Amino acid sequence: MSKQDIFKTVDELKDLCVDACRKIWENPELSGEENFGSEYYSELLRKEGFRLVVNEHVPHAFIAEWGSGHPVLAILGEYDALPGFSQKASCVREEVTEGGAGHACGHNLLGAAAATGAIALKRVLEADGLEGTVRFYGCPEEETLCGKVKMIHYNMFDGCDFAFSWHPMSVNMAFDTSYLANASFKFYYTGLSSHAGFAPQNGRSALDAMELTNVGVQYLREHVIDGTRIHYTTDSCGYAPNIVHPDAKSWYYVRAPHMSDVKETMERVKKCAQGAAIMTETQVRFELLSGCSEMLINNAFADLTYKNLVEMEPISYTAEEREFARKIQDTVAMETCARERRAYNCDGPMFETIALRDQWTRTPMKASTDSGDVSMIMPMNLFTAAAWPLGVAPHTWQAAACAGTSLGEKAAVWAAKALAATAYDVLTMPEEREKIKAEFESRRDDKYIPMI
Repeated sequence: MSKQDIFKTVDELKDLCVDACRKIWENPELSGEENFGSEYYSELLRKEGFRLVVNEHVPHAFIAEWGSGHPVLAILGEYDALPGFSQKASCVREEVTEGGAGHACGHNLLGAAAATGAIALKRVLEADGLEGTVRFYGCPEEETLCGKVKMIHYNMFDGCDFAFSWHPMSVNMAFDTSYLANASFKFYYTGLSSHAGFAPQNGRSALDAMELTNVGVQYLREHVIDGTRIHYTTDSCGYAPNIVHPDAKSWYYVRAPHMSDVKETMERVKKCAQGAAIMTETQVRFELLSGCSEMLINNAFADLTYKNLVEMEPISYTAEEREFARKIQDTVAMETCARERRAYNCDGPMFETIALRDQWTRTPMKASTDSGDVSMIMPMNLFTAAAWPLGVAPHTWQAAACAGTSLGEKAAVWAAKALAATAYDVLTMPEEREKIKAEFESRRDDKYIPMI
């Protein structure tokens, strides 16, 4: 079967893909609450002849498997949304549900493309009578960066040989490496309550300890390795201003190029919290929530992915779609859009070509994902597809709006073709398979342990 036959098979599944994009977008669910998403994809793939495997330790996660023998190909799907990004498919900020969740990271598109690609690959292998195993991985809790880490810990990826991944973005690009390692942790401070006006001397403020920790972290930022990012949010626990707070908590993310950097910086943040507790005569408790690794470099896998991207027909847009994209761009800072246009040498609102092979080195992706951990246990690729206009970033209402339109749906169909085609190459081209595996073995960390 030719590559064009694969593309044709995905085109025949276009309605299925678009329907999945819309159904998940219309039913956004937060990390750890993906009842609709996991059930929707489980039933969709069961009807296509896939065998379902679940693990009681990871709710809303599942494997849908078809075929037998090796190689075993894992296509990664996600379906969780973000809090506070409820949004209509509109070029202005309009909530569907006040304060509700929304797909501002495009996971409705990500999961739909992965499922469509897996089904297309299954149909092609079935028609050709080829041996191999196709697995769709239903992966919850990506937005909290822990779902796949849990799945690895509970051996759900055992037996897999290669993993295939993509993400909605503003460009079409193959990545050699991406994603920063990350750790998520909380501090719980305990003090003594008192009346802040009548007897402040009797209180020991947990809130003061929390704020002093944050001050210490601000000074720490100057003295960490390049590429490190430290984010936090706080919770005053609902006390009034005239109460010396007996309880407070803060939630931190530390990102860095490598997990070793993350661990070192996390220990220094912990010292800030311990010092703050000493200064305020309070106590502090540390809780590690999760951590995820950086993406392991695999140039050979990226080369193969890139060949498939350039072989496909680029996404085409109607005049109405381009106008919608322009209106979305108008809501983004002018310089942000101009900077992306310059970086990719693109005049229109949508990126309509394939980024140069080395473009990722000039515009690297600085996010984190638990997919990085998958790259630590098997070769994994990554590419992005333009689901929203240049200048738009994920985790914005603009991204959520586009994910509910034909802009995002066209990206998902295009991504499904790339997933199926690249997986087909890995299955049918043993020389490419061995090259990718050899590079993985040369770079892998034998001491990798999921941070859970």
